[in-house]
Amino acid sequence: MPAKPRKLPPQPLTPEDWPRLVRAGSRVFIGSYAAVPTALVNGLLAQAPQLSDLEFVHVLTLGDVPWVADRYIASLNATSFFLGPGMREAVEAGRADYTPSFFFEIPSLFHDRVIPLDVALVQVTPPDRSGFCSLGVSCDVTRAAVDAADVVIAQVNPSLPRTLGDTKLAWKRVNAFLDADTPLPEIPPVSVDETSARIASYVALLVEDECTLRIGSTVCTEAVAGALKERKNLGIHTDRLGDGLFELVKAGAVTNKKKGLHDGEIVASYAVGTRRLYEWLHGNPQVQFLPFDYVNHPAVIAKNHRMVAIAGAQQVDLTGQVANDSVGPHFASGFGGQTDFLRGAALCPGGRPIVALPSTTPDGSSRIVTHLVPGSGVVASRGDVHYVVTEYGIATLRGRSIRERALELVQIAHPDHRADLLAIAKARKWVPVYEKLPPTVVAGVSGIAAERITLRGEPFVLCPLQPSDERRLQEFFYSHTAETIQSRYGYMISRMSRERAYDLVNVDQAKDLALAIFEVQGPRRVIHAVGRYYLDPGGKSAEVAFVTRETKRHYGMARTLLERMRVIAKKRGLASLHAQVLPANAAMLGLFRSYPHKLATIPDGNAVKVTMPL
Repeated sequence: MPAKPRKLPPQPLTPEDWPRLVRAGSRVFIGSYAAVPTALVNGLLAQAPQLSDLEFVHVLTLGDVPWVADRYIASLNATSFFLGPGMREAVEAGRADYTPSFFFEIPSLFHDRVIPLDVALVQVTPPDRSGFCSLGVSCDVTRAAVDAADVVIAQVNPSLPRTLGDTKLAWKRVNAFLDADTPLPEIPPVSVDETSARIASYVALLVEDECTLRIGSTVCTEAVAGALKERKNLGIHTDRLGDGLFELVKAGAVTNKKKGLHDGEIVASYAVGTRRLYEWLHGNPQVQFLPFDYVNHPAVIAKNHRMVAIAGAQQVDLTGQVANDSVGPHFASGFGGQTDFLRGAALCPGGRPIVALPSTTPDGSSRIVTHLVPGSGVVASRGDVHYVVTEYGIATLRGRSIRERALELVQIAHPDHRADLLAIAKARKWVPVYEKLPPTVVAGVSGIAAERITLRGEPFVLCPLQPSDERRLQEFFYSHTAETIQSRYGYMISRMSRERAYDLVNVDQAKDLALAIFEVQGPRRVIHAVGRYYLDPGGKSAEVAFVTRETKRHYGMARTLLERMRVIAKKRGLASLHAQVLPANAAMLGLFRSYPHKLATIPDGNAVKVTMPL
């Protein structure tokens, strides 16, 4: 039996080599993201007249995409798993194609030869003394491509960071190479506008110490990272590593000590950002670059400690369906890692799958819609997303009925669109006819409508009551003892219907005020205390009232609520607050008496009126 021919060592690439290495009908992989081998691509395109029926396959590539120009239509086709600038327009014009796929499945498409690769064009570092190159900032699907392709052609770039993880490529695996020392394309950090900052402030309420993070490319990473700099012992398990997450590392918020998987290490598949990021990655043992079939696999993601996956969206309908890769029949991007990470976070104990998006498009159209535009691709189903966040708040969807989802999502839509959304939800019988347009929500002292507080060492959230809290308020009422009901209401009431509860939570917060302290149990929020004031005629004073769950007495909840109410009342120009208190209610009388006050017995009654000047 004749011996197999010995593979030649990598050969320097010349223009004459292209027809030998890339034959007619070949499928050619192009390296991804910031590691696009531009010099190789340009060299191949220069030989286009001598080549025929090629197919380029790639994920997102940064920079120009000259291979989809009209002049190459006769000799090559291109398909991408994720559409960026240039490719998006080419697909729309019919000059290129789009292949939908979960990112974690793409490597298997190469390995299993569902999409067989003839040639892989990749960018690598120079080989080290052991004869290994590094794939640098792009492991993603590139690892699978170089393993599965028949021919590997490398652009050797000394400016490419040598990264650790599954990025080693044996130099002898390369068939031909081209030396090209070129700077990597950079994506500068975006400036954080007011809308992004408000979205980030709400997202931050859902991210606790010791969570593991993934922030998608369609979210303002810089804003979210800026809102998380005070967190402790965060971890990173992400497909995309950019400057926003890098800044969290530099701020000390990320230590990776509590991940539960790859403790002490950042796990990523690719990096895009500034030169500062690329320089930090060079030889950095803190960062492990691993392929999509590992990093993006939902079962692997779920092994991290309290995984928080934050993704963007084009539209979210009132039932919780998410469209992102297309709006109608027009393809915009791709699955990306969104579905992979949302599902992985949902499988993770304590995990939180979050979709964050501005409430409107640049032209003012609502992104919260009654139904997705016909033809839109659903990248996350009604069961995949636990939270939706806009600049107007947080909608909690996990375990919520269609009625509750619709109310939650109407609340976080832009005020200009809420009436139409609610009207259609009513017409479809998704919500009861007694539901009214949610009034304006007052901003809390922190500048947002919700804030984290700690009482007796336990975490809570203080925020205004919302119409979607009707069931929570009903549960709160039925937790009371008869004594609490008597002291709070002054008379006995035996039931709290959903409609009555709705009237109590649907408060015009620009006039009156209704604040609550919630305990957050994953996607469940439990009311432990409610504080209200009702504006008097004339608008210079208001009557206050409080009720606290019996098991949370002595936590200081009523005092905390009163402090917030006093701040808001002062800002609104009120001169005083007052309350009617039963003499037996010593705790409440003691609270009010701790502030400057006047006492008066109500004639023909058994209550005391307390007036507190502001």
